[in-house]
Amino acid sequence: MAEEKSPSAKVTEDKNINTEVKVEVKEKVEKEKSAKPEELKPGMTIRVYQKIKELNSKGEEKERLQFFDGMIIAKKHGNEKGASITVRKISEGVGVEKIFPLHSPTVDRIVIKKQAKVRQSKLYYLRGEYKKRLKEKAY
Repeated sequence: MAEEKSPSAKVTEDKNINTEVKVEVKEKVEKEKSAKPEELKPGMTIRVYQKIKELNSKGEEKERLQFFDGMIIAKKHGNEKGASITVRKISEGVGVEKIFPLHSPTVDRIVIKKQAKVRQSKLYYLRGEYKKRLKEKAY
């Protein structure tokens, strides 16, 4: 006959599963470390986490993180205080660009996803109807 597990055995199994899931999530978060401004290059597909302050109906200020996925099409001013990157993505068929100051307190972290092989430092040609795909390597 098949053995029946006691309720306490099921609970310990559930706890083990929960701890395993938590460990996996921690590993994933550790893997997603923030990139330094020197590491960022045009052609990289990145995720920028930005702090956003909102007012709720009671007038209280809340802060949350919002991310923006896209490709870096320009990096300006190197590693100076005023350095910025322009990130572009296609959202519902419409091109969206955002400029992020690298040393701004609102930018929480930047996670690198992929790196495409590019020959130019400014990829403004991607704004038009460019048909070729960039050759990408996993990061």
